[in-house]
Amino acid sequence: PVNSQAKEKVDYPTQKPESLLERIIKTSSNENDIIADFFVGSGTTLAIAEKIGRKWIGADLGKFSIHTTRKRLIAVQRQMKKEGKDYRAFEILNLGKYERQHYIGVNPNLRDEEKQKQIEQREKEFVDLILRAYQAQVVTSFRTFHGKKASRMVVVGPINLPVSRLFVEEVINECIEKQITKVDILAFEFEMGLFPKIQEEAKDKGVDLALKYIPPEVFDKRAIEKNQVVFYDVAYIEVKPHIKGHSIAVELTDFSVFYNQDSVVNVEAQLQNGGKKLLVENGQIIKIEKDKNGIVSREVLTKKWTDWIDYWAVDFDFESKKEIVRMRKKDAEPEQKRLIGADDPKQMRFDQYEEVWTGDYIFENEWQSFRTKKDRTLELKSIFHECQPGRRKIAVKVVDIFGNDTMKVIEVKI
Repeated sequence: PVNSQAKEKVDYPTQKPESLLERIIKTSSNENDIIADFFVGSGTTLAIAEKIGRKWIGADLGKFSIHTTRKRLIAVQRQMKKEGKDYRAFEILNLGKYERQHYIGVNPNLRDEEKQKQIEQREKEFVDLILRAYQAQVVTSFRTFHGKKASRMVVVGPINLPVSRLFVEEVINECIEKQITKVDILAFEFEMGLFPKIQEEAKDKGVDLALKYIPPEVFDKRAIEKNQVVFYDVAYIEVKPHIKGHSIAVELTDFSVFYNQDSVVNVEAQLQNGGKKLLVENGQIIKIEKDKNGIVSREVLTKKWTDWIDYWAVDFDFESKKEIVRMRKKDAEPEQKRLIGADDPKQMRFDQYEEVWTGDYIFENEWQSFRTKKDRTLELKSIFHECQPGRRKIAVKVVDIFGNDTMKVIEVKI
């Protein structure tokens, strides 16, 4: 492991020394070769590859790993720029929702009636999985509700679609009909622009509505068994564009979160004398301490909205780069199998594949500001970026201190 006093230390548990990776990469590759690390961790391999002139590819399932690596590589490139050295731009891509696809897929050879039964069974298994991870009890006889946790009803959103305004309005309507005042909606994605307005509308109708993201960890059985799956509340961003001639800058004016993990009352009741604990309640991080005599003290650690932000970035032309994937054609020939003792067949015949737009766009970090261990300051206004006249969409992405991404897209005319 890396020395605890090393300058390169980024507080990642499995971080390796840069000197070790530099020795390995230099002895096993040449300049401009591609270095791949599919368990990228803290990003040491990629940082060294960038410094010594190698191309690189990195992958990891952990969002904390990706976020740590992103900040580390930006810092490396800033230093290289200061030293007058060449460096390459990089992109962060989400290469698929494989766990979800497992629940969507059905046998195409079945008859329509059997297909429908399989789809219904898959959907039930998916809902049961999410409720188990959320520690909610299954309920029936409702149009929209799937479960209940303590005093709150629980709704699980679609597996392969964002939760829409219409979906939420149906939930609110059933709350009013059944005189239910508290409900949580769990989903992988929410329609852009849905919150916080929909929550304010629900509140006006007497409904306490919480929107929470389903984390990837729900597909990890061990995480569920150890109660390590955290469903984070949605956040929203407010930005202000500043236009000067053909240039534009973006100012981050607000970032609101509604996170709740445990409650002050529960922690105070369970905390032993002499103990302390951090919790998140109503979008605030609170430190609870109980002295030897059982006297409790509280301290709010998040004094202002900027305390929640670890990193934010701007893409000044969001829809300029479509996300393209290569898919196997429906009428493609069956893939060649390898026979024992035979040479490996070609892995891919490109004429059997076609490029398909996923419907998404690639977010490009054209400007960013983030905190480091040494420098905790955060710029809240980007530099001015020169643009072509006309209408364009600008995307702003914020990563909070828990590693959660929130993005907002605005349209401007220059």
